[in-house]
Amino acid sequence: MAALVIAEHDNASLKGSTLNTVTAAIQCGGDVHILIAGHNCGGAAEAAAKIAGVAKVLVADAAQFADGLAENVAAQVVALASNYSHILAPATAYGKNIAPRVAAQLDVGQVSEITKVDSPDTFERPIYAGNAIATVQSTDATKVITVRTTGFDAAATGGSAAVENVTAVADSGKSSFVGRELAKSDRPELTAAKVIVSGGRGMGSGDAFKILEPLADKLGAAMGASRAAVDAGYVPNDWQVGQTGKIVAPQLYIAVGISGAIQHLAGMKDSKTIVAINKDPEAPIFSVADYGIVGDLFELVPQLVKELG
Repeated sequence: MAALVIAEHDNASLKGSTLNTVTAAIQCGGDVHILIAGHNCGGAAEAAAKIAGVAKVLVADAAQFADGLAENVAAQVVALASNYSHILAPATAYGKNIAPRVAAQLDVGQVSEITKVDSPDTFERPIYAGNAIATVQSTDATKVITVRTTGFDAAATGGSAAVENVTAVADSGKSSFVGRELAKSDRPELTAAKVIVSGGRGMGSGDAFKILEPLADKLGAAMGASRAAVDAGYVPNDWQVGQTGKIVAPQLYIAVGISGAIQHLAGMKDSKTIVAINKDPEAPIFSVADYGIVGDLFELVPQLVKELG
């Protein structure tokens, strides 16, 4: 029994989601191998070899993998699948694009967004926006799994896995890379940040979000938002935290002017410490908050920044 982790990377380095996925793979039992499918991806392969608990790094280096096209990466995984009992990918946009294709080609059922490994064939995953936990048992010979990264700690470094080149599959020709628009920010990446300051509909406008910037600067935090704030056009889509946005679990989550709709709570309730600021004492956000402040955010946030002085 062995597990294959589909690494998310930019050819030069690994994304943090890969480390959490490795932890889940280790808990499935057996050896853990990592697939780096990319182009000129020696940096990512070197980083993968240093992850503790990884026995082997498989490198498929070819031009058709340069931009992570799902059709090509999935074909590479399928070519290797017969050697593995478990195939795992992070439940990110990257992993969710590849894993279903792999499951379909292998004719197996996918187990999505697991948060716990009970045994090699039994897993836990949230359903109904996190209000219930389903225990799922897979009888498929090859288990294709996506991993909710907030459910697992990142794997440690310090390993020295063997690196092996594998034969790259041919370009499927089904898709081509056109372009990529990347959001640039000096702040930490939202899904990897240890501290997040989020605003909601209560901010009232996009300009009002500027009041949160000094607080985020003091804490070295990423900035997020509720879907209501994103839908209102206050902030960009990539700030959205929640069931239909990004799932986060920072050390500290500060929710400002966020009422706490169930869809938002599903995306942040695993945060280690939650602080809520809202003028409505009945706001649902207070049900999950460790610390709650009832009052006007436009008075309280500047005061908080001053106290952090």
